[in-house]
Amino acid sequence: MYGVSAVHIREYQNWLAAWDKARTWEQVTLSHTMLHAIEELGEVSKLVQMFEGYRTPSSDDLEQLRAELALELSDLQVMLFKIAYLCGIDMEEAMQRGQQKADARFPDLAASAADRSVYWERYCAYLQRAGLTTCGTETP
Repeated sequence: MYGVSAVHIREYQNWLAAWDKARTWEQVTLSHTMLHAIEELGEVSKLVQMFEGYRTPSSDDLEQLRAELALELSDLQVMLFKIAYLCGIDMEEAMQRGQQKADARFPDLAASAADRSVYWERYCAYLQRAGLTTCGTETP
């Protein structure tokens, strides 16, 4: 068995496919796997809301909350990688293509701060229009 830190993306995906196959879980339909992924995303969402203070945390211990989030992110990752292998997609290649897309879309590092400021201004304007805050252009 590989240690997670030593596993490359493709190796992880191959391990998951073999692990599922040994349990016949690769026979779970793609659509049901998608439903499981959405369920896991909901768990991630709930914990993120706890981090931001929107929901009461399940624990006052930030490290415990972080550990819960880590496990839910891992569960979500399992479902995403399963969707990929069920569709014949190599996630290592897909992630490399995603990196190239991001680099091509946002090549100018100097513009990043300005892009973020524009985002924050639009977000504050939205909140003001909705009557939710009086925030200005200051950043949190």
